[in-house]
Amino acid sequence: MYNRRSTLLHGALLSLVLLANHAFAVLMPVPATPALRQLLDQFPLHCAALPPSLNAAAQAQLDAFYQQRDDQPAWRDDAHLGALREQLGLLADDGLNPGDYPLPSSLEPPSACADLLASHAYLRALQHLRNGRLNQQRAEPLWHAATASRPDPRLAVLSIALRDLDEPARAFAAARPALPQYQALRALYARLRLQPLASWTPLADGALLRPGGYDPRVPALRVRLAAEGYLHGEPATRSTLHHDAELVAALAAFQRDHALKPDGLLGSASLAELNVDALARRDQLRVNLERLRWLADDLANARVVINVAAAELLLYQDGHEAWRTRTQVGKPTRQTPLLASQIDRLTLNPRWIVPPTILREDKLPEIRRDPSYLDRHQMSVHDRAGNALDPALIDWDDPGPIRLSQAAGAQNPLGRLVLRFPNPYAVYLHDTPSQQLFDKSPRFFSSGCVRVEAVTSLLPFLLSPEALADVELRLASGRTQEYRLRPKVPVLIGYWTAEVDGDGRLRYAPDIYAHDPALLRALIAPRP
Repeated sequence: MYNRRSTLLHGALLSLVLLANHAFAVLMPVPATPALRQLLDQFPLHCAALPPSLNAAAQAQLDAFYQQRDDQPAWRDDAHLGALREQLGLLADDGLNPGDYPLPSSLEPPSACADLLASHAYLRALQHLRNGRLNQQRAEPLWHAATASRPDPRLAVLSIALRDLDEPARAFAAARPALPQYQALRALYARLRLQPLASWTPLADGALLRPGGYDPRVPALRVRLAAEGYLHGEPATRSTLHHDAELVAALAAFQRDHALKPDGLLGSASLAELNVDALARRDQLRVNLERLRWLADDLANARVVINVAAAELLLYQDGHEAWRTRTQVGKPTRQTPLLASQIDRLTLNPRWIVPPTILREDKLPEIRRDPSYLDRHQMSVHDRAGNALDPALIDWDDPGPIRLSQAAGAQNPLGRLVLRFPNPYAVYLHDTPSQQLFDKSPRFFSSGCVRVEAVTSLLPFLLSPEALADVELRLASGRTQEYRLRPKVPVLIGYWTAEVDGDGRLRYAPDIYAHDPALLRALIAPRP
């Protein structure tokens, strides 16, 4: 009896304790991890230290991502996280460093923290694939016309991230530029980065070596060209100093692949390109993959494209290259600006209004040296209101606010045709009487504008047959006229120093403005 009563009493007391504990738990809840979006503001409180890359912009993107998901976790399990890790590893083929996108090792508790970190790496990688890892406007600014419609890059990335979250491979493929130029360069870089680097000894400076000439550097030149497959056999064992037909052909092939005149002459420009080492060449591909990420939207929309580094114009129809020609671009001290705009008019048989910089730095010194300069070049002087001035009455040491112009004609530096488009730099595409300079390389001779070889060959691509016939008649008249283009033609002036051509060959261009080294340093440096 005693034992039974003791047992009942003990059970009753235990029940009271449990009930009291439950009531206390209701009154005093155990601290819980906050919701995912709240956690962003309290990250260091509940998780490890805030990653440097999780800045205000990245937090805003994460907040928008989880808001669209009703604050639900993004990553189902470790297999889902593993699929993301695999795609991050493949960023090495894009010239990006997978280590810049660290992931948690698993989704084990605290899983909310792991989910946020994984989503941050996911969004950041998609952003860099879609728009570039570096800020283009800081690294290599390109001006856009206000009329150009451009997608919001963050909204585009958010849309991809949400739509394809279940399959990271699909998300990365959607963010990666579909541009054929990008896909071809990426495939080639992916192959080259896994191969051993070739090596060669730099060639010494020396006098211009012409075809058929003799030079002590010839054996080294043979070894250098053989290192990249331009010569075959055993070049190192050939001691001849003769720059023979075989070597000339190999050097000309190298020159074609490096945007140089393929003349087989070993001069300073060819020597500079030959002496770039294999690691620098491979890094050049990384730099240009980044450029193509920046330029992907502009290249996809443009019909007329200038590559300033190669001094070439490319014309696209239905997304395919229809024509390519040589250009002359701005010298390093007066660089051609990078921009995206729309060609909206042609100037036929143009007069040349001398830009202020050229007036100040080029023309005034010429006029001071030779007062007959104006007459010989058919140039006239006006005030800012357009009134003609008598050159004999002007103090050329202090001419004041004048404007020089040159009549249309054979001597006019704009030739017979100018293609104009809105931009703040007063640059345009134009014909030139300096045709002999197209045979030079590199071709940086202008003060910023782009001189186009055989520029009238562009017209059939830009005009209907009826409009083309009209323009040709107007050109033949010799009179200066403006002709409005309808529709306007998107134009891009960009800069890249490596590309894969339509035949699958890798082509380099001289880095005429020395942009590549700074871009490479920025690209490989750790960035928050």
